[in-house]
Amino acid sequence: MNAHPSHFRPAPEGPRPVLARITPPAQPLGPWRFLRTVVRNPLEAWPETIYREPLYTSEFLGTSSLFVMAPNLIRQVMVDEADAFEKSEVLRRSLSPALGDAILTADGARWRWQRRAAAPIFRAERIRSYVPAMIAAAERTRDALVAEAGHGAEIDVAQTMMRTTFEIIAETMLSGSGTIDAARVERGITDYLESTSWVFALTLLRAPAWVPYPGRSKAERAKMYLRDELLRLAAEGRRTGTEGRNDLLSLLLAARDPETGQAMDDRDVADNLLTFVTAGHETTALALTWAFYLLSHHPESEARVAAEVEAVTAGGPLLPEHVDALPYTRQVVLEAMRLYPPAPVVVRAAIRDVDLDGIAVRAGTPVTIPIYAVHRHAALWDEPERFDPDRFAPEAAKARDRYAYLPFAAGPRICIGMGFALSEAVAILAVLVRSLRFSLRPGYLPVLKQRITLRPADGMPMRVSLR
Repeated sequence: MNAHPSHFRPAPEGPRPVLARITPPAQPLGPWRFLRTVVRNPLEAWPETIYREPLYTSEFLGTSSLFVMAPNLIRQVMVDEADAFEKSEVLRRSLSPALGDAILTADGARWRWQRRAAAPIFRAERIRSYVPAMIAAAERTRDALVAEAGHGAEIDVAQTMMRTTFEIIAETMLSGSGTIDAARVERGITDYLESTSWVFALTLLRAPAWVPYPGRSKAERAKMYLRDELLRLAAEGRRTGTEGRNDLLSLLLAARDPETGQAMDDRDVADNLLTFVTAGHETTALALTWAFYLLSHHPESEARVAAEVEAVTAGGPLLPEHVDALPYTRQVVLEAMRLYPPAPVVVRAAIRDVDLDGIAVRAGTPVTIPIYAVHRHAALWDEPERFDPDRFAPEAAKARDRYAYLPFAAGPRICIGMGFALSEAVAILAVLVRSLRFSLRPGYLPVLKQRITLRPADGMPMRVSLR
């Protein structure tokens, strides 16, 4: 395995906090225990060997799946041989009912055309134009939390971050659409994602898509609400026109395939809007939730973030140009996404026979890149369970294999919103940490739960106090 040691500062004195983590089974699970575990939390079904070895082959009811942890092999799957793999059946069955054939779920020519259409909104200069909206949303959250701090109330940081990032998405992607019910959309996304572990289990059993399962009707209602709401916004945008607007809705309505001249219909626009609304606020909110959790256990890092913001702003308000001048704050976000990657797994399926560095992968074989395990892999990271933002200082990051760290995946299908998400997370963290301290409920240990994304199962209860 091509691994490079990470750079570390000396460990601080005193006992280290016990951080939330998945405890993997020492041995592969038997088929029925495996299935029950997948329904509860798919990450808990990965055996301990995945955190140590470069490759692992899983067998379930006569079907082989390959887990790839070695960075050189990850590169082959995601970059060098990317055209030999497609989105897995489990991802399509989990997400396509809600997201249709949009940029996250499509393959081949249809994916390429949608990627080309959406790419301009995520160019660096356009992201910079959105930073004022990011800061403004963070400041509204800060002001609300300052009021809470005076009463000693406990808040759910996970919910607070979901609301904050949704505000930003509405402002920057949907022209500040005030007609969308943020709380109901958030609830709909949660209700829909909650059913996905059942879909995963039924896919493993090769059950047809119509098979009922617990929570299916609730997920169906959530799906219909979400799709209808975004279809309404697409139709409304087409009716009112897009002239002079700087958002994703307008761009998608105006997009044309440069080769065929094809435009998106309202359903295509709605599918892609829902993809970006879901992925664009959920993942960043989770990265921030886990960052606040980690900082609550590491007050020295929290103080360092606050000091960096004060130094860069010279005590004044955070301005858009400051966001790129906060390297340590950014490192905290990156390290939070190492320990708790919002998208903890990528699953592909080989569409032809492939040779992965001498390993024969037959067409149809599912290939899993277990990002959560890669980020905690014993051969890739020194003391992988320890929180250390200095792993992402420039020299340390440069010494590490690019494919040992994959919070945004890699290759042609790398997350199109990566730059947007990082700017957003740094801006929100900077605004809140300079004014407030976040203290986890004493004795609370979050339970990690995979529902496509990596969530704290019961939220993140914290008290806020003035800094």
